[in-house]
Amino acid sequence: MIFLMLIAQAVTPLPLPSAADSMEARYDRCVDLATANPPEGVVEGTQWRASGGGFFARQCIGIAYANQAKWAPAAEEFEAAAQEAEVARNSKAAQFWAQAGNARLAAGDVAKARAALDAALAAGTLVGLERGEAQFDRARAMVAAGELEDARNDIDQALTLAGEDPLIWLASATLARRMDDLPRARKDIAEAFRRSSDDPSIYLEIGNIAALGGDADGAKSAWNDAVHVAPSSEAAANARNALKQFADPPQP
Repeated sequence: MIFLMLIAQAVTPLPLPSAADSMEARYDRCVDLATANPPEGVVEGTQWRASGGGFFARQCIGIAYANQAKWAPAAEEFEAAAQEAEVARNSKAAQFWAQAGNARLAAGDVAKARAALDAALAAGTLVGLERGEAQFDRARAMVAAGELEDARNDIDQALTLAGEDPLIWLASATLARRMDDLPRARKDIAEAFRRSSDDPSIYLEIGNIAALGGDADGAKSAWNDAVHVAPSSEAAANARNALKQFADPPQP
């Protein structure tokens, strides 16, 4: 009996995990599944939502849909997550609106993308890289809507906050070209190239800028580079079309 009592005293029960710990673990598991096996991620997120997962479960479902390029349902889940987070006065709402805006852009729904990104930025809780990427996405929506001056303001702010992203420099160069600002276009495409010298889209834009400046040899060289760097890419296809004005378009 004494021996049994000593055993009982020696075994200290482990503390039960807190509700917050359980929520974080469930969230991590759901997002991992949404990334590694998106269809199963949808199932996991849906089951979690039914058992009280709230806006985090909806975000997980949105991620799973996005990883399947199902942009419209992804956007719907992110928007629902944002609305639920706003009701709960949770600062994550802005992040969910930004994700919704990105998904709406991918779906080609410019108006809804702009509305979601306006909501994300108006919240005032996005900072640093997250805010810069949201402003970049809003600039893309503005360009699609023909609002080039407003897009320039957002891209300039995005460059300040997320300037290591070569795609923002590429977009800035493209916008400058469209606005007939060749010095800015040349400067910004050089920054894009410095950060990502193997992106065929950057070579394509180098060629576009050279062509606008009347440099036919430079345009041809850059478009050829776009084809050689990634022959099966969309940028290479566009470069081939541009090269049709010359005698001998390259073969992949």
